[in-house]
Amino acid sequence: MSQRRIRAVYMRGGTSRCLVFHDKDLPRPGIERDQILLAALGSPDPYGRQLDGLGGGISSLSKACIIGPASHRDAQVDYTFAQIEVSKAVVDYTGNCGNCSSSIGPFAIDERLVPSADGETIVRIHNTNTKKLIVAHVPVAGGEAAVDGEFELPGVAGRGARIALDFVDPGGAGTGRLLPSGHARDTIDGVAASLVDATNPVVFVRAKDLDLGGTETPQAIDADKDLAARLEKIRVVAAEMMGIPGSAANPKVAVVAPPAPFAALDGNRYVAEQVDVLARVISMGNCHRAFALTSAMCLAVAARIEGTVVSECAASRGHGDVRLGHPSGILPIAASVGLREGRPHAERVTVYRTARRLMEGFVRVP
Repeated sequence: MSQRRIRAVYMRGGTSRCLVFHDKDLPRPGIERDQILLAALGSPDPYGRQLDGLGGGISSLSKACIIGPASHRDAQVDYTFAQIEVSKAVVDYTGNCGNCSSSIGPFAIDERLVPSADGETIVRIHNTNTKKLIVAHVPVAGGEAAVDGEFELPGVAGRGARIALDFVDPGGAGTGRLLPSGHARDTIDGVAASLVDATNPVVFVRAKDLDLGGTETPQAIDADKDLAARLEKIRVVAAEMMGIPGSAANPKVAVVAPPAPFAALDGNRYVAEQVDVLARVISMGNCHRAFALTSAMCLAVAARIEGTVVSECAASRGHGDVRLGHPSGILPIAASVGLREGRPHAERVTVYRTARRLMEGFVRVP
């Protein structure tokens, strides 16, 4: 054969899409595996379209998930996330994707990797990137992961079956510490910055310090090359301070602002009273159309930590959901933060997603 055939499932998880593989169908971790993932998604593509693969030309549509037997005693499956760069031959494993995490429970059920029952099935997932547990509550109908439902997810057309994801003990997922610098607030390039690591590491900066309002469209942010260069400079310095230099994917950089009226990409308008904090997140050089889920979870945790720029901007600092206003609408996130030995400790973050199997069969790579 001129091309290699590898079993795969193409899935939407939350506001992302990903190719999902069985670990046993791929070579061991290393260069050969990375080459397969790059070819399958269509990277590197200097034209930025991933036309020769299944990627979508932006970071949220250029992802892969690898599922195998559990290596953690409290899990049923292992899940490794791979972020594939669009224009470069780079596969990054330094963090997890919350959106893609929502596809793992349905995949495990449909592939008969875990026992299931109609109603709700709990799938315990070990994310190998962060060494953290994710508990997925997956609706099941007719022996398969349910698709039909009444849950509407901003950024995804239509409605679907709601999947609840509990991220257990999410602090220090990438760096080993909830506050990698030891402080709730630092200064980078002359602006206040909070370096927080919960589900994924993120550096948060105030929108006003960058002459932004926090309601800008992703297109407007992407078009501002001077802003992009400054945000990347902040991100690179933050990566050094967090102890994870060299990664193109982590930390993410997010700009935050207090509540204000805004319009979502679908034209819906929201008033300030409907949100607790506004934010925009940059990943792999692009502003997300729908806030990256792991970054949103990190934001919710940061909102519960006194002294962070997120806590300063957030209208609600008590219990209950943090209502995040982002380009695709409003995302509620439940975050529980307590104290351990006098320091903030992230106990759990819960989010809600939908997921759907789009195609199954074989991906072809040269």
